[in-house]
Amino acid sequence: MEEAVELSRVKHAKCATLYGNKAHEVAVESTLVRALPGFSIVGMADQSIQESRERIKSALSSIRFEFPSQKITINLSPSDLKKEGSHFDLVIALLIAIQKERFTCKDFFIFGELGLDGKIKKTNAIFPIILSLAAHIPNLRVLVPNALLPKIEQIPHIQAFGVETLHEAVLFFKEKRYQSEQAKLVRPLCENSLDIQGKSYFYASEFPFDFSDVLGQHRAKRALMIAAAGMHNLLMEGSPGCGKSMSIKRLRYILPPQSIEEILESNAYYSLHEEERELSPLRPFRSPHHTSSRPSIFGGGSTHAQAGEIALAHNGVLFFDEFPNFSKAVLESLREPLEDHRVLISRVNTKISYATKFLFAAAQNPCPCGNLFSKTHECRCSEVEINRYKNRISEPIMDRIDLYIQMSEEHSKEQGLSSKEMFTHILEAFKMQKNRGQNELNGKLNEQDTLRFCTLNDEAQERLEMAQNHLGLSQRSVHKVLRMARTIADMAQSERIHQEHLLEALSFRKR
Repeated sequence: MEEAVELSRVKHAKCATLYGNKAHEVAVESTLVRALPGFSIVGMADQSIQESRERIKSALSSIRFEFPSQKITINLSPSDLKKEGSHFDLVIALLIAIQKERFTCKDFFIFGELGLDGKIKKTNAIFPIILSLAAHIPNLRVLVPNALLPKIEQIPHIQAFGVETLHEAVLFFKEKRYQSEQAKLVRPLCENSLDIQGKSYFYASEFPFDFSDVLGQHRAKRALMIAAAGMHNLLMEGSPGCGKSMSIKRLRYILPPQSIEEILESNAYYSLHEEERELSPLRPFRSPHHTSSRPSIFGGGSTHAQAGEIALAHNGVLFFDEFPNFSKAVLESLREPLEDHRVLISRVNTKISYATKFLFAAAQNPCPCGNLFSKTHECRCSEVEINRYKNRISEPIMDRIDLYIQMSEEHSKEQGLSSKEMFTHILEAFKMQKNRGQNELNGKLNEQDTLRFCTLNDEAQERLEMAQNHLGLSQRSVHKVLRMARTIADMAQSERIHQEHLLEALSFRKR
């Protein structure tokens, strides 16, 4: 009987910790034992959790909690998994506060950092943890800081509750407020959305950087519109000041809509990188400097593998300006992320895989001095210097570029298409892709889906075979041409790829 009484004093709750970019469930247990007064936390807790004891004592004092003359023991299970993060504060404090109460909180995942006055604060780790848990735990119920609640409520199939202070958290379970609180209406991300085959996609309708600012360059704008509609990789080459970087920086605002899952996934990567971002349908845009190190772009770290620029660009744009000036190690390491849409970071302690489905955009000068294409300035480079400059980009990398645009110096005053007009065409192409049942946009289709969705009429098929023989296209290049032709056909609202669509796609391949 005495043993049963002792067991009944063990209180249970749930929390989680990040290992790499995946959340692992942690069972939190607390008990009071007959011993000299003390407070210990066991179960491979790191320094940030061990330090929480002082924060928890102060926060419990704010609700006039009297510490018993017994030893408080907190166990974090499984004991062979290292736990870290100040988000364990709230669950530990709650278990201590309700130690002698009859109610329980074991059905909830509880997250929050405590202030000395009992206020509950958010941390960057909480959102990616909950997003990861929601992917494999049905009917997930979580208690989080109020400041994080609007963001958490956007995650599908989750029941989230928010509290402001430790006192509120105790009353939440003591009075069983989770039974009386009505489910809140989820506020939509923005007013602009599309419903296609029962799924919602969100997009922004503001264009702070407009393509109408780019004068002339009609062929370049056409190429950028195709690239955006299918998320195709592109390379722009031209003299300094012709509008390469200016155009690519406007590309972000005309990219296709995103599902809520894509928006949440991108935001989780930013949270892992300790960057705070509001949920927005605007896709990410990353533009690392050409002096950036390989670990900063691809991810790394001595003990914990951190996300790099290519992971943060997931579902958005990764822009390399001055493309040939990046180090050889960085350029050659691009091969796998561009082909497999995933990067694996291996360290002694961790092996982490990040998704890298981004639109890769690059800009470069035609030669070291930049004046090779200029009609007004003389090129000062020798043929050897030009070849050395261009050979920095290897053939395997160029084979992964879908569109190559050679920009010329223009002095036109004609504005051409605006971003709003370009986005209208992209939206129609997006609807065609999703109504066809594609999970991925054209530029990110795998080999099987490329053959399934990129169907040519007889004339186009014959032309493709001729081009393959005449231009010596690799199998990868053929698939890229097919995907690009599929996007051009979608923009023309054509079910099948015709000869004119294929020829335009071929015209953007680098010879």
